[in-house]
Amino acid sequence: MRAEPGLASWLQLTLTPGLGGAALRAMLRQFGLPPAILERKHSELAAYAPGAALDALESREVRDAVARALDWAAAPGHALVTLADEIYPPALLETPDPPALLYAIGRTELLRAPALAIVGSRNATAQGESNAESFAKALSQAALTIVSGLALGIDAAAHRGGLAGPGSTIAVLGTGIDVLYPRRNAELAAQIAARGLIVSEFALGTAPLAHNFPRRNRVISGLAQGCLVVEAALASGSLITARAAADQGREVFAIPGSIHSPLSKGCHALIKSGAKLVESADDVLAELGGFRPSGFASTTAPRAEPSDAGLLQHMGHDPVDVDSLCSRAGMSAEQVSSELLRLELDGRITSLPGGLYQRLEKGERG
Repeated sequence: MRAEPGLASWLQLTLTPGLGGAALRAMLRQFGLPPAILERKHSELAAYAPGAALDALESREVRDAVARALDWAAAPGHALVTLADEIYPPALLETPDPPALLYAIGRTELLRAPALAIVGSRNATAQGESNAESFAKALSQAALTIVSGLALGIDAAAHRGGLAGPGSTIAVLGTGIDVLYPRRNAELAAQIAARGLIVSEFALGTAPLAHNFPRRNRVISGLAQGCLVVEAALASGSLITARAAADQGREVFAIPGSIHSPLSKGCHALIKSGAKLVESADDVLAELGGFRPSGFASTTAPRAEPSDAGLLQHMGHDPVDVDSLCSRAGMSAEQVSSELLRLELDGRITSLPGGLYQRLEKGERG
């Protein structure tokens, strides 16, 4: 990976125990990029983070963890993607809780590709796995990247199908990216690393802890335009992913099954609550509202300057709040907030008390 100024500062903040994502994003909005945050006195940061976390910022444990992560990132095919990077996935940036940093192995350009999450039971039926793989293959051939969690069953089948088309696949881990789980998917993980992308927000060495997988699930849904549930029991992690997708404003799809099968009950519950019943990949493509394979090229392109200029133009030169920008620009609050955060990290605007934002002229930028 390229040496990037400030990367060690991003790692220092994200690897500090007790410093959560919400606190880090608040400090980014208030003080700017991580090097600027770390220059602040602890008394200035105390309003955003607990004292124990601030005490740990300069600890030996955090410094060692930063060094290990930088060494890991120096290996071929490895990357660290921060919230301020151009390749950070724009779909994830629009979610309420985007990870500040992603560890990645493989084709990072897939982070900006149009994508569909496919999830389901680890104890899937043979028919369920066949459905997941065939749907994923057809959608990947339509240039949608297939996102899943590298679990056994439906996830693994979805990844195999994704690899069979140009859209490829992204595996989102609930462990550190250097921790293989489950081990039975070792060969599949190697194929994804070579031809797709593996990502994790968790620090190197993080074990497969139960409470990390719901957090992983919000990233699976956040990377995608929609979420397809193939088979799921009523008490299923797949339903957590589907709920996260709905909360993020994504389309939710479900494949129906036998009324007698426990693995159909989760899908049927989703359909009853408003998920789209689908019987073919074409049903999914139709519901995604005019998606075309050519979208891959446009989505993976860098953000264009005109869109930045447009939002800045809507800001004018006086302080303005988010609601006013939504009205002026015709954008949702999530879209405006994500663009404001990016522009602030780029040093093009500043936040003011009272939830106001103001553009910075060239001479004012640090």
